[in-house]
Amino acid sequence: MSTETIEKSEEKVVKAAEPLLSKKRRKLVTNPLDDDNPITLQVLGICSALAVTIALKGTVIMAIAVFFVLVSANVIISALRNTIPNRIRIIVQLVVVASLVAVVDQVLKAYAFEQSKQLSVFVGLIITNCIVMGRLEAFALGNKPWDSLLDGVGNSLGYGWIIIAIAFVRELFGSGKLFGAQVLGDWYLNNGFFATPAAACIILGIIIWILRARSGYTEE
Repeated sequence: MSTETIEKSEEKVVKAAEPLLSKKRRKLVTNPLDDDNPITLQVLGICSALAVTIALKGTVIMAIAVFFVLVSANVIISALRNTIPNRIRIIVQLVVVASLVAVVDQVLKAYAFEQSKQLSVFVGLIITNCIVMGRLEAFALGNKPWDSLLDGVGNSLGYGWIIIAIAFVRELFGSGKLFGAQVLGDWYLNNGFFATPAAACIILGIIIWILRARSGYTEE
């Protein structure tokens, strides 16, 4: 085969290669923010959405922790997907996620100790978070690292904005504060109901209803 033929073949391969941010790949990031949100559509990660959303600061830290763990785990599992024996794939996934969660826990203890004490139980539960394990099993094991990274970014951001929205409402109307700073004046009487899990459940239900109504989604 001549050099010219080889060069033409290589050019065809380059042209045929899918762009790093093609329309299909952009949807890996954008769909989980709305139409395919892991909380509102797939109803995953509900426990932390109800438990850690009493204040914005802790909620934002939780969202960042899930972002780091999910994106990193997706890329690692995807990179190893062809070397992981099928019979031990769940064990490998748990080991990877547990290692990443341990890193998050140590960083929080070093730089945000008070928040670490408040979130310690829930940070540990990221190991068994349905969103994290679900994306590893359903996507990372069957796709390349770049696509898995985008999938991790999309699903973690989809999870993050939902819990931050819930925390915004709960902290604002529960204590009149945002990030611990007084926003509503002395005229506002704190509503203790927003500090309860029931309030989080109602707010989450409203968000689910709005997003599903917008997309026209119905249960089959």
